[in-house]
Formats: sequence, structure tokens, C-alpha cells
Amino acid sequence: MTEQTTTADQAATTAEQQHFDHLISEDSRVEPRDWMPEAYRKSLTRQVSQHAHSEIIGMQPEANWITRAPSLKRKAVLMAKVQDEAGHGLYLYSAAETLGTPRSVLNEQLLSGKAKYSSIFNYPARTWADMGAIGWLVDGAAICNQVPLCRASYGPYGRAMVRICKEESFHQRQGWEILYELSHGTEAQKKMAQDAVNRFYGPALQMFGPPDADSPNSQQSMEWNIKRFSNDELRQRFVDMIVPQAEALGLTLPDPDLKWNEERGHYDYGELDWNEFMSVIKGSGPCNVQRMKRRREAHANGAWVREAAQAYAERQAREAAASSEDAQDQTTVMAGRGSAELIGA
Repeated sequence: MTEQTTTADQAATTAEQQHFDHLISEDSRVEPRDWMPEAYRKSLTRQVSQHAHSEIIGMQPEANWITRAPSLKRKAVLMAKVQDEAGHGLYLYSAAETLGTPRSVLNEQLLSGKAKYSSIFNYPARTWADMGAIGWLVDGAAICNQVPLCRASYGPYGRAMVRICKEESFHQRQGWEILYELSHGTEAQKKMAQDAVNRFYGPALQMFGPPDADSPNSQQSMEWNIKRFSNDELRQRFVDMIVPQAEALGLTLPDPDLKWNEERGHYDYGELDWNEFMSVIKGSGPCNVQRMKRRREAHANGAWVREAAQAYAERQAREAAASSEDAQDQTTVMAGRGSAELIGA
């Protein structure tokens, strides 16, 4: 490579970087065909694929309750919700693929344990009230986290989030309704609802990620306009939102340090168990092994579907190619006949 070529390449890269920086500074969208720094691409691939994995793994605790739902209506609603989660995973895998990593690679990273998913799904759903706690707390936290992502600087991710957030609002409402009925039911039902909230409150707050001081990716994501708020800012918003909701439900949030701070204009809350959080992320949660075992089994059991779909796609491609060749041959024949008629005339 000559010195002149190297200089030209450097100039081109500088111009591309300047264009990228301009898009970010103007709060515009970066699209798949736009040049982007490799670090931006890598960070987005990690975030979007982890989000997709979480949607897919997150189907498991709720799917377990479809056959045990207390009524046909509840069963139908829960089935619709689980189906939505599968769709969310597909939206997000499609967005991640536009960054250059095939879906097969992303899936293999999940199955091998290399890729992570949200730690909240490594906790068991023990009772029907847990379906309410997951909907109200877990999906509520997801909404707080994901609504700002609708304005993410990467176009495909932001557009996917618009649709996902609309459906998540239904999920949060479903959870609220379950807990409302239980908390206004019998003493046993109230106790079950309170127990579910006690178990999911802490892990739900941990969904926003570690404290800002311990988050290695949050600040850079904010500078790139992928994220709009820090982990702690989002967590505070969520706490401020759910305190009055818990009062309306007649349930108690399990935090003795939870109180209104007039000076800050926010609720103060107690320190979360970050040692437990890290332990679950590293694979020592109550359901880590079970979740991945079922995911691998589902992948293996679905091999015949993928093979059949691939065979069908290949056959369709062959038939389309053959049809195109036949049409081309017919056009050639007709053109030849036309030339012969002109010569004869």
C-alpha cells in the first residue's frame, strides 16, 4: 500500500467520522448503510442482541402458567402476552442483524452461554400472583427503560422499540389487573399478592443495571444517544412511579428505607443487593441452569422446522429461477419469429 493510498483512506475515514458525529450531535438517526465506528456497532450489537435474548428467555416463566391459569380468559390473555414476547425477540434479532451479525451467530452465542440476558428471568414464578408481579413490576420497569430507546440513535432499534413499547403497556396493565383482583380478594389471595411483590421488587429495580459508578457501558451509550438516561436516573423514575401504584393496590413495597424526600422531590430507597445481582448474572441464580437447558432443548427440537423451511425456500428459489429462464427463452423465440417475419415481408 502506497503512502498516497494510506493518506486517502485516512481522509475518507475522517470524513465518515465527521458525518457520524454530525448525526449524533443533531440527534438524527444512523441507518444500516451509514458508516459507523466499530465500537458503536459492537456496543449496539451487544445491547440489541441481549435485549432479544431476554425476550425469548422471558417467555419461559410465564409459559409455565398457561395451563394453570385460573380461567379461560386469563389463559387467553397470558397466551397473547407470551406470543408478543416471541414477536419482540424477532423484531430485535432483525434489528441486530442489520449491524452485520447473522441471527444464527447471535443464537449460538446465547446457547453457548457467551451472551447474557436479563437477570430477572432467572427467578422462579411460583404462584399465579407472580404473573401479576412480573407484569406490573418487570414489564413496568421495561417500559421505563425502553420508552426512551424509541429515540435511540440507531434507526432500526428505535423503530422496533416503538412497536414493542405499545405492546408492553398491555403487559403492564395485565399484571396490574391480576394484582388488583388478588389484593382485593380473600386474605389468602392478598397474602399471595404481597409475597409475589416481596420477591420481585428488588430484582425489578436491578433490571436497570448496576449503579452508574459501576456501569462500564452506560456513559458511552448516552454519548452516542443510544440511551437517553443513566441507570440510576431510570431506576429513580421507576420507584417514583410505582410507590403510588402500590398504595392503590393496597400492597407494601418491601423497603424499610423507602420514603419521600421533599428536598430532592423524589423517593429515597434502600441499597439493593448487588452481590446477588452479580451472582445471578454469572450463572448462580435459582433458574439459570433450567432456563438455558430448556432453551437448548427447544432449539434442538425445532431443528426439523428450520430444515423444512430452508428446503422450502431453496425449492422456491429453484422454481423461480427456472421460471425466469423459461420466460427468457420464450422471449428469445418470439423475438426470432418477429425478425423472420420482417425479413419475409
